Amino acid sequence: MRWLITALLLCAVSAVHAGAQKYEPLSASVQAALHKAVSDARPSVSSFKMPQDAADWLGEMSRRLEKRIPDRAYRIDLLRSVHYEATRAGLDPQLVLGLMHVESGFRKYAVSSAGARGYMQVMPFWVELIGRSEDSLFDLRTNLRYGCTILRHYLDIEKGDLFRALGRYNGSLGKAEYPNLVRAAWQNHWHYDKPARLAQNGD
Repeated sequence: MRWLITALLLCAVSAVHAGAQKYEPLSASVQAALHKAVSDARPSVSSFKMPQDAADWLGEMSRRLEKRIPDRAYRIDLLRSVHYEATRAGLDPQLVLGLMHVESGFRKYAVSSAGARGYMQVMPFWVELIGRSEDSLFDLRTNLRYGCTILRHYLDIEKGDLFRALGRYNGSLGKAEYPNLVRAAWQNHWHYDKPARLAQNGD
């Protein structure tokens, strides 16, 4: 029953807690590094180590996301993109799903009262600051690329302190409500244990 109450609470507050990252001047070196991070082309490689890992993770996460995104092909594309961009940025893909759960409720065209856009609720000033004028924050991969790059940047600033990094991401640094919501979504809805594999060749 407790998990159900938590899930309902998360659904109710998802739009209320949409992000509002605050503009902060960046050094030239940091700005260049972030620009490179969001501009690199996506290579045609999988972020999964093994095909079976991809099948297991995508199958499980697809099942959990089905009610929110009924289109299976789009849902799988979204999940592959989340896994790729999170892994590329050194983030836990399940953490990113938890953040999306709270920020946008997995609504592609979500716009917050502060103007944050898309799945990961990225503020438009980031496009001018580190991106290109043609970048659309409503594009699936562009939004995930920016969101994961920004969260990684905040984690680096905060020396790995996830609580403070999430506060920066939401524009609520020092307040517990938003980091706690993301952690609750991550742990209660998107937590994932890799299935155990039977030993091969009789080992």
